[in-house]
Amino acid sequence: MFEQLLLQGATEVAIVVLALIAALIILWAIVSIPVWLAAKIITLGKARFTRAMLVTAVGPVVYGIVFFISNAALTATVGFVFVSFILAFIAWIAVFKYGFDTGWLRALGIAVLATVVFIVIGAMITVILQMAIPDAPAITPLPSFNV
Repeated sequence: MFEQLLLQGATEVAIVVLALIAALIILWAIVSIPVWLAAKIITLGKARFTRAMLVTAVGPVVYGIVFFISNAALTATVGFVFVSFILAFIAWIAVFKYGFDTGWLRALGIAVLATVVFIVIGAMITVILQMAIPDAPAITPLPSFNV
């Protein structure tokens, strides 16, 4: 009986882990859409969705590494953190630059446009979700639309 409970518990954990992995992959694809659309516009159609997914996966990792290393170094030396955000943002733009084989200004344009597209898509999803479920929370930092 104890072995059966362990097996049942292991099966439930495996299902939860697989569902989590599937949800993360779906979320990764959804978050890649605004980056892909922005890159497609800025690079005049040369961007591919697979490249956008790669950039979307690598960008936050690079941002985090640069932020934490620069934050540790700057906090120990000069005592302020604002520069760490700027350095990490530049590193994130560099990922766009090299990922989409473009210049710094176009990479910045991709980042800004991707953010705008992400907010617009999030607002549209929020409106649709709130129409279907009136008490649903907003999924964007924008205030509730209360449709």
